[in-house]
Amino acid sequence: MLSSLSSNAVLARARTRFGRRLTEQNFNDLLVCKSTQEVAYYLKNRTYYNSILADVSENEVTRAQLEVLLKQSLFEDCASLGRYGSSVGEHMSEYLIRRSEIEQIMHSLIVLNSGKTDGYTVYMPEYLLSRTKIDVEALGHMKTFNDLLKALANTPYRKIVESFKPEDGELLDYTGIENALYTYLYKDTFRMISKYYKGEAAAQLREIFNSYLDLDNYVRIVRMKTFYKAPPEAIRGALLPFSTIKKDFMEKLIKARDIQEVQEIMAKTRPGKRYLKNQEQFEEDIPMKTQYDICRHNIHFSTHASVVMLSYIFVKQAEISDITNILEGIRYELPASKIAKLLTIVNFQ
Repeated sequence: MLSSLSSNAVLARARTRFGRRLTEQNFNDLLVCKSTQEVAYYLKNRTYYNSILADVSENEVTRAQLEVLLKQSLFEDCASLGRYGSSVGEHMSEYLIRRSEIEQIMHSLIVLNSGKTDGYTVYMPEYLLSRTKIDVEALGHMKTFNDLLKALANTPYRKIVESFKPEDGELLDYTGIENALYTYLYKDTFRMISKYYKGEAAAQLREIFNSYLDLDNYVRIVRMKTFYKAPPEAIRGALLPFSTIKKDFMEKLIKARDIQEVQEIMAKTRPGKRYLKNQEQFEEDIPMKTQYDICRHNIHFSTHASVVMLSYIFVKQAEISDITNILEGIRYELPASKIAKLLTIVNFQ
């Protein structure tokens, strides 16, 4: 357990860093940028990201390099806060590392399925490079599924991914592998919460994850019905095995005739009543926006260092995700008004 002094230090520093977050004006300024270089210049000269970008030439930085540096900033914040509460920092760092490793594996699967492995470059934050057990060099030279397995040889992910080995000529089961990897991640996360946290702190930590997972499964059901007209058995296979929604409601959601019926059923569930009131946004955005709102509330009102630290990490993750969406929008020459609709934070300032 954290000492009172350490706990207060984590609370104070996390809240101070939250106070430095990008403002609505910052995002409005970023939305009018026309290139990655303009975004990098603005972040370096007008925001607290100046420290992570100090040695970067904003005229030469690529989009991928900028995104890696932003993620490096997230890891550095977690490590820095962890120095004031080592057990909290250690647990949160492990979660971030595993999630980032899984994101990298999923990107590698996309590359393999595309058949365009030539020129594939692995970009990882320095903090992750120093902690990961993935063979990054082998991953960068990957040409086949077996090459991917070799790169994962010293990790728990190899056994998971290997169970989805395709027959010759078949595409990889991207959705199946994604579900299996994230099931591993969240099982381990809930195990960690049960082992190290009790009472209100544990309940608040679980809410951060449960709210996201309930809404993520809801979005998956909507997507499967909208884009794939999927039957109930296919929808069940696409869901993560974590839910606070009662089984009878979940079955009704899975078997609903159309999107309207899904929405009506979800509105009667506890997560629906709590998180979907007055929602005027794309379904795809609901999980992260809800998580952001819960975490923002926790930063202001929770008295538990572990909760405030994790909440700050997720708030910063949302901020970095919004910057990444702006960079993607610029890449595809989308108008600023359309990019703005993809952002999580602006409507919460």
